[in-house]
Amino acid sequence: MNLFLRRSLLLLSLFASTIALAEVPTVDTISPDLRSKIDTAVEQGLTKTEIPSASIAIVQDGKVVYTHAYGFADLNPKKPATPQMPYAVGSISKQFTASAMLWLQQQGKLSLDDPVSKYFPELTRSSEVTIRELLSHTSGYQDYWPEDYVMTSMMVPATAQSIVDQWAKKPLDFDPGTKWQYSNTNYVIAGMIFEKVSGQDLFTFLKNNFFSKLGMNDVYNYDQDGGPLVEAYYRHALGPLRVAPKIGRGWVYAAGELAMPAYDLALWDIGIMNQSLLSPESYTQFETPFKLKDGKDTGYALGVGVGDFQGHKVVAHDGEVSGFTAMNLVLPNDHIAIVVLTNQDASPGADQIGKEIVPLLLNPAGGESKPSSENEAAARKIFNGLQHGKLDRSLFTKLCNDYFTPEALSDYAKSLAPLGEPTTFHQVRESLRGGMTYHEFEATFPNSPVKLDITTYTMPDGKLEQYLVFPTP
Repeated sequence: MNLFLRRSLLLLSLFASTIALAEVPTVDTISPDLRSKIDTAVEQGLTKTEIPSASIAIVQDGKVVYTHAYGFADLNPKKPATPQMPYAVGSISKQFTASAMLWLQQQGKLSLDDPVSKYFPELTRSSEVTIRELLSHTSGYQDYWPEDYVMTSMMVPATAQSIVDQWAKKPLDFDPGTKWQYSNTNYVIAGMIFEKVSGQDLFTFLKNNFFSKLGMNDVYNYDQDGGPLVEAYYRHALGPLRVAPKIGRGWVYAAGELAMPAYDLALWDIGIMNQSLLSPESYTQFETPFKLKDGKDTGYALGVGVGDFQGHKVVAHDGEVSGFTAMNLVLPNDHIAIVVLTNQDASPGADQIGKEIVPLLLNPAGGESKPSSENEAAARKIFNGLQHGKLDRSLFTKLCNDYFTPEALSDYAKSLAPLGEPTTFHQVRESLRGGMTYHEFEATFPNSPVKLDITTYTMPDGKLEQYLVFPTP
């Protein structure tokens, strides 16, 4: 999932005049009734989450049948979003990297079961880690970016080599193949292997061999070219929407470098359904969940999650990069896909909108069981402090303390204090990632319909690397 994160528009505003946006069509071939239901679902999602905009594309019967954009691409001055505008898609990019690796395997240039040591022997236990374990997040390499905000350390340029030098030479978080844990580091390594074996820049390869064949004419390298056309936003708790901080060039690379209109991502989804770019055997590997050494199914294949929706196979992934979240859902056997792109980070909006549209095309999904936690009291105490603009900085890492600027504390206090003491404050999720423990809490209030999500990352020493608050749809 996750998971994953954000950017600038000045460069692209200068670049925009050269972009042939007219190449991206606006499509509307669905019934008025279905259109009305979809529009209502998206508009309600934007209202609940206060996301500035959403751009969607719907595929039925293997064809794009509807594209539409809602809200504003820029709030100052207000600029309506259009279906032609590209958004950063974050970790949805991973399936493109995985597909490029499968292409190399088809050419006989590598095997996904090759050890990483064949290409980068200097990495930790690289003789025990395979390329397949990189692509399925079962390698044990620690995630370099599990946080849902841009740390100050990531506001300066980086290289793939500098990332692996810092994170892929640490001790592994677990023995290879024994656990599933999402890690962007895996895909930085995979991207480096691709470029070393192929002798090509990854994005250039994707453009010439994948995008051009599918008619994806408006895909951009967000990591290098400055960002998409829409402005990127974030918020502190329930504070005002603010322009998201800029991430340094080079940080997202093969783990999340792509930006595109929803229409182009829908064309990619059709390519998956039709198996247009790779062999049937490669697509089988692409969509087959990895099994751990103990035989447990991870539910994650090569750059995509694979699940079941009331008997319908679903291949999906979400994406997050500073100022953007995205969701891509493909039901390959039903020739249906849903793309939702938004321009606000650390928000469940894209995911929620996508899940609201699915029942309009199939049957409603069931609920989700949610575990409890012993960490609620500590998280609630911090929440109460933030309502009053107070923060015990000894509880946080330097990077998280950097995030809580005077502006952030003011936004938290002004937006949270009016809600009063929470009626309920309980944990709904816990998992491991990036050498840290992730917790998600939900809070409700006595005199307000507002419901909040609170997400944290806790380091092994107990300090918090993240504490974020945002509204739950």
